[in-house]
Amino acid sequence: MANVQKTVALIFGVVLLLVGIAGFIDNSLVGDSGYFGTNATHDVLHIIAGLFGIYVGTKGAGQGYNATIGWIGIVLGVLGFIPGADDLLGKLLLVNTQITVLHLVIGVVLLLVYYTAEKQ
Repeated sequence: MANVQKTVALIFGVVLLLVGIAGFIDNSLVGDSGYFGTNATHDVLHIIAGLFGIYVGTKGAGQGYNATIGWIGIVLGVLGFIPGADDLLGKLLLVNTQITVLHLVIGVVLLLVYYTAEKQ
């Protein structure tokens, strides 16, 4: 049976890489004026996380990636709803409510995989 941890890390890595690249292209989904607001710093972080996910999904152990990115998603999601912290995230990473909710969803999904799928 395929390693679910590595497969999920690879899938999320590819998605994050594509989202990071798309953030540098003027479009209505991501980027400075997109529905899911991001800026260059946020896009670079997506690209780094994406490349790391692709690496561990093909060469390493995906469970560490799933746990790390999952907890980062939860922390960013929670901070996005705290007055003051949301302003800081908005200024640093151009995080809006939509991306805050998406961070929470990604965090929950990755942590569910981390805690429930077999670790190899």
